[in-house]
Amino acid sequence: MLELKNVSKIYNPGTVTELCLFDNFNFTVKGGEFVSVVGSNGSGKTSMLNIICGSIPVSDGRVLIDGKNVNTLPEFKRYRMIGRVYQNPSAGTCPNMTILENMSLADNKGKRFGLSFGVNNARKEFYRSQLSSLGLGLEDKLDVKLGALSGGQRQAVSLLMATMTPIDFLILDEHTAALDPKTAEIIMELTDKVIKEKNLTAIMVTHNLRYAVEYGTRLVMMDKGNIILDKQGEEKQNVKVDDILDIFNKISIECGN
Repeated sequence: MLELKNVSKIYNPGTVTELCLFDNFNFTVKGGEFVSVVGSNGSGKTSMLNIICGSIPVSDGRVLIDGKNVNTLPEFKRYRMIGRVYQNPSAGTCPNMTILENMSLADNKGKRFGLSFGVNNARKEFYRSQLSSLGLGLEDKLDVKLGALSGGQRQAVSLLMATMTPIDFLILDEHTAALDPKTAEIIMELTDKVIKEKNLTAIMVTHNLRYAVEYGTRLVMMDKGNIILDKQGEEKQNVKVDDILDIFNKISIECGN
């Protein structure tokens, strides 16, 4: 279980550009949930992910993972429990290294590094089987540099790398936003498949309202650092894209747009 308890986040405190994004913010994600998070720019979606991952500190409050306060746990240690796929297909990977080398790095996440070779040839068949499950023909390209792949192929490998070691949470940070529509559809189908097969707890931030409605077990909408909509179970299944769009339009009118 993931909990944000009474979290406050103030950017640039004590300056003319001071901004209080979160004020006594609370959010709980239960084990096994697949939460889709939507909201306009500046609503706090990405900041919430960064707080969970430890990329930015909280001004007040607690971040709890399975009941343990991780406020003082550095980002790299949190990633032993968290896998993250970014909006940029190049992020989270090494484009000048081969697929084999990238997967070897991901396979060793959280383990101690010595002076032995980073690439374990004995794991090649395992990597091939993992790549084969994507259905993109990448299992025969282990020696190809990751930077030579298309954006969709890189994002598929990133998804695989993020979930290769046992993790508690998968964070999807607008991971289809930089892809063309057809490729985005493929990546979303792969995402849903991986989450279900590995029984992961996932949080997906997206601007694609259809993906938010069609995928996941829970739908959350944020605005100005607050949760203004939270649908799950049967309620979530009955939500339509037009329902979400209507709320967006109302917020836009209230903001004078």
